[in-house]
Amino acid sequence: MRDSIRGSLRLIGAMTIALSLSPVSAQERTVNFYNWSNYMAPGVLEDFTKETGIKVVYDTFDANETLETRLLAGKSGYDVVVPTGYFLQRQITAKVFLKLDKSKLPNLANAWPVVTDQLATYDPGNNYAANYMWGTTGIGYNVKMAEKILGPDAKIDSWDIVFKPENLAKFRDCGIHMLDSADDILPAGLSYLGIDPNSTKQADLEKAADLVSKIRPNVRKFHSSEYLGALASGEICFVVGWSGDIMQARSRAAEAKNGVEIGYTIPKEGAQMFFDNLAIPADARNVAEAYELINYLYRPDVAAKNSNFLSYANGNLASQKLIDPKIFNDRNIYPDEAMQKKLFVIKARDPATQRVINRLWTRVKTGR
Repeated sequence: MRDSIRGSLRLIGAMTIALSLSPVSAQERTVNFYNWSNYMAPGVLEDFTKETGIKVVYDTFDANETLETRLLAGKSGYDVVVPTGYFLQRQITAKVFLKLDKSKLPNLANAWPVVTDQLATYDPGNNYAANYMWGTTGIGYNVKMAEKILGPDAKIDSWDIVFKPENLAKFRDCGIHMLDSADDILPAGLSYLGIDPNSTKQADLEKAADLVSKIRPNVRKFHSSEYLGALASGEICFVVGWSGDIMQARSRAAEAKNGVEIGYTIPKEGAQMFFDNLAIPADARNVAEAYELINYLYRPDVAAKNSNFLSYANGNLASQKLIDPKIFNDRNIYPDEAMQKKLFVIKARDPATQRVINRLWTRVKTGR
């Protein structure tokens, strides 16, 4: 009997020790990350978990409106999010972000002043966000198809190829996609018409919408992520999209050795320069982990790895010496000073203007 009791006590003691050593007894550290689709180099988040023990729950979106809806509704469930500059500005006003404690982000010392100064347009003092990547909205195309359609000496270097219906129609049969983003397409139209791309006048916005409506019959699809794969595979031949996505399509086509060659151009008239940024929602549950993730992404080697894979420029000055020269010296990714002067940024609009823009965009897409 006593042997039985002693055996039971030994078993209970062993179970107690096992439970105390089990990782289940310790709360698992987690960070919930909501990022744009196709916007993280393979292995980066896995390496972060290996180094820190923090599990990353990773979700993606392909429209700022999707992210904003979740943030403004409250209880987003995310700890790190990636809003674009003009949405960031509006969201800061709505008080949906934590003010950054920069003492917990020592790697922000690597930030590129040129970019942080631009980002301050949306976030004065850079108090709520750190730039992740930045790029331009321009034209991507299948080089061989363009030569076949326009001739071997033709250049795609102007918004004329997009906004003159007779020009864009030449690419209709081989497939045209356009961003499903009023905040990218309408400002491009305004700029092309010689109007301030940040105009809030309804008459100006109507002119831009009318311009895009005229080319609407030539566009196969408005979508903000599908064009990457479609361009790389040769399914489409022309897109108005984001620089890094089009560069990624170029890389995918090269890796596939499918004979598709992709070109990208920032139109000579100028284009939009956008900033995608790391921020912590005010309702984040895992704030310490959020700081660790942002700080990790600001390590020069990590930022360079992301830029090398994504073909986007980043806001980390110290990373530049680690970036593949083919990326860093590509003036469609890192524009030279002359082109930078032609780039414009979009500012947040008031709610009434945004409603007008949303309504006009719906009209453009539906053709009604």
